[in-house]
Amino acid sequence: MPVVTTESPTIAKVDEIIEKHLYEESALIGILQDTQKELNYLPKEALKHIALRLDVPLNRVYSVATFYRAFTLKPRGKYTISVCLGTACHVRGGKRILEEIERRLGIKAPDTTTDLKYSLQGVNCLGACALGPVIVINGEYHGQLTPKKIEGILKQYK
Repeated sequence: MPVVTTESPTIAKVDEIIEKHLYEESALIGILQDTQKELNYLPKEALKHIALRLDVPLNRVYSVATFYRAFTLKPRGKYTISVCLGTACHVRGGKRILEEIERRLGIKAPDTTTDLKYSLQGVNCLGACALGPVIVINGEYHGQLTPKKIEGILKQYK
């Protein structure tokens, strides 16, 4: 294993994660998941450090990080808003909900506000069709929405 000095707090956290996974190359996905959970995205320096510490080519780490949609190489906001655009939500106005949130945040999905407060994305299905139209903010479901309800919901996540 190559000798690596850890000076950055970010890299120190990545080192803790790699150590937790016992430096196992087979744990690459778990290491990336834990790193993203800790840092809210996968920064370039973290991917380079993971490749170095696991002694695997950097392009392999990038391949895995870019293959799965669950991973992101771009910084995400403190709050991730997922708007369901599945059939049931679409029929009940999911697109209008997305447009209202885009208007209020001043961004288009998929994007993140410049203050890194909110990330917005449209998703195919959130599995809560009976609640449609529905959004999820950091794992918390909000259903039976109308565009008028959006302002009150966003105020809860300031």
